[in-house]
Amino acid sequence: MLDLVLSSIEQGVLTLTFNRPDRLNAWTDTMGRRYFDQLAEAERDPEVRVIVVTGAGRGFCAGADLRVLDAIRDGSYEGEPDRRPVTFPITIGKPVIAAVNGACAGLGMIHALVCDVVFTAAEATWTTAFARRGLIAEYGLSWILPRLIGQAGAMDLLLSGRAFTGAEARELGLVSRSVPGESLLDETLAYARELAVHSSPASMAVMKRQVWGDWNRTLEQSEADATRLMTDAFRRPDFAEGVASFVERRVPRFPPL
Repeated sequence: MLDLVLSSIEQGVLTLTFNRPDRLNAWTDTMGRRYFDQLAEAERDPEVRVIVVTGAGRGFCAGADLRVLDAIRDGSYEGEPDRRPVTFPITIGKPVIAAVNGACAGLGMIHALVCDVVFTAAEATWTTAFARRGLIAEYGLSWILPRLIGQAGAMDLLLSGRAFTGAEARELGLVSRSVPGESLLDETLAYARELAVHSSPASMAVMKRQVWGDWNRTLEQSEADATRLMTDAFRRPDFAEGVASFVERRVPRFPPL
């Protein structure tokens, strides 16, 4: 049976690969459950410090499988979507980095943007697609897009459903980096390994909660919470190790999360 999400781990970096290349990794309930299960397993695995998500073949994820959409249209759909929300990666305490290697459309675009950092191939094709399928901005995309690229940019991408490249995604501020496709995975993994070696797992987990959580809070609330979190950080071994490794000019030996 085809493994719908491949996994491999090296140097503290777990790589998860959507594996339906003949369908440009179009999303199905089964693939989604497998992906979320592996994220949950990675959360518990002390060897995993950073997670990279990419796609096999020419696509990252081309959105919901058209056969699923067609079944929904004619009323014959009998699938069981995962009860975990599409935003599930946000709840994982470890950094999740998307490496968008190709087609990234609709639901696939949402799965990329709920990762913490997004790298893309410059030539990858992105599109919201929803308006061209008679749908709406799904799964919180109307909340995420304006916060990433502003209301004007979000309206453009949502209302038009137009295709744009990974290079334009970087110009819009939608992604962190746009690189030639042939070097995408190498650059993403190099960045992930840098985090795995030099960044405290506890610090990354707390900062991830801060960044995603503070979008709905005032500056005063964020500052007050940060003061409490900083006091907690002073008590953790990560703080002692971070200072000691800097003073001693050596690679840190942070404990796992």
